Amino acid sequence: MTRKSSRRNFLKGKSAADSMADALQKTLPHGGTPAPTGRPSDEAYFLRVSRRAMACEFEIRFSAGRYEHGTEAALKALDLVDALEEQLSVFREDSEISRINRTAAEEPVEVEPDLFELLRLAVRLHGETGGTFDLSAAPLWEVWGFARRAGAVPEEGVVAEALKLVGSDLVEFDRSNRTVRFLRPGVKLNLGGIGKGYALDRCAEVLLGEGIEHFLIHGGNSSVLAHGSPEPESDATPGGPLRGWEVGIRHPLRPDRRLAEIRLDGRALATSGSWAQSFVHRGRRYGHILDPRTGRPAEDVLSATAIAPTATLADALSTAFYVMGPQATSDFCRQRPEIAAVLVCPVRHSGGIEIKTAGLAEDDLFRVAPGIARAP
Repeated sequence: MTRKSSRRNFLKGKSAADSMADALQKTLPHGGTPAPTGRPSDEAYFLRVSRRAMACEFEIRFSAGRYEHGTEAALKALDLVDALEEQLSVFREDSEISRINRTAAEEPVEVEPDLFELLRLAVRLHGETGGTFDLSAAPLWEVWGFARRAGAVPEEGVVAEALKLVGSDLVEFDRSNRTVRFLRPGVKLNLGGIGKGYALDRCAEVLLGEGIEHFLIHGGNSSVLAHGSPEPESDATPGGPLRGWEVGIRHPLRPDRRLAEIRLDGRALATSGSWAQSFVHRGRRYGHILDPRTGRPAEDVLSATAIAPTATLADALSTAFYVMGPQATSDFCRQRPEIAAVLVCPVRHSGGIEIKTAGLAEDDLFRVAPGIARAP
């Protein structure tokens, strides 16, 4: 499928909104930068190739005119997503992660090299985020009923028992033999908080290996990775648009609205929110993003967006930032200048929302929709 766009529309913020129409919905109202006067309206045609995987739609977009072999390269990348789902999904009994969960408490389990490194990265992030990102939090997800999509508030004693099975200190790695072992029966790993971003990074490796340097990939509505620009020829044009794809962040309570925009080039963005997966008990809403340290749902943030050099990092950190809250997220980004964050928080006294940011650079082109407060 193709979609026509122009440089003038891109400068107005419209072309990028079209490129992300399915995933990111509407463009910012009254937003965008006016096009320079006297410039021609160059036409570019974008192709999108998509496939359902990991419970969402993966889509790759690129300029069809620039890359004649782009479709074949995109299909090759999406074939890899299928293979990764077979390896990473806890919902497949024959997946490698399911085999690890069944066996690793009894004996060390040899792990495929790339998955082994992904698991080690996840455990390292557990430490760096103060335990707010934890692959082993699956037992908590189960006792709260989110694994069955039947949320219910568990007894405190049930949560306490589940917490005994949570913690990356319960996962032991042997690098020389490339094995993983659980130190307690009942430990389970779930890659749902990092697997989609990892799949986007692997897709990007395929595309770059095929010579595709300007593209955008998204996995569902929450993870985006972009390289280059929608119109590569503009890179060398004095006064032309800056490099990068303008990508939207959706309103956590009104998903048909785009809340803000940010520019991505060689970076990824991921957003975590729990409104869509939540339940109400005695007038109180409980979301599915749990704090692994307490065993209870995190409550101070409506959505958390992480911007990072890789989609794997962005995916994991968006969950961590949601749990951390504004102050700890700001501290984290201050120590890691390559990371940025956009948090949407409730304003308790007014019932509204406000945006809090950390680590954004001037050229990130961060724009907020009219009527949305941005905290100083």
